[in-house]
Amino acid sequence: MATSKNPGNFANDRQKASEAGRKGGHNSGGNFANDRQRAAEAGRKGGQKSQSGRES
Repeated sequence: MATSKNPGNFANDRQKASEAGRKGGHNSGGNFANDRQRAAEAGRKGGQKSQSGRES
């Protein structure tokens, strides 16, 4: 792999990449297993979006 001078590229710094991965996992909204209201809302929004542009 080529060396990059881009500080946003984690290819050259495994420690930094590992830390970013851990942070990303913790900050993620995750799934809806523990929040039925959020799951229902997401389902409604998804249903509305998936129907756009279709003819019945």
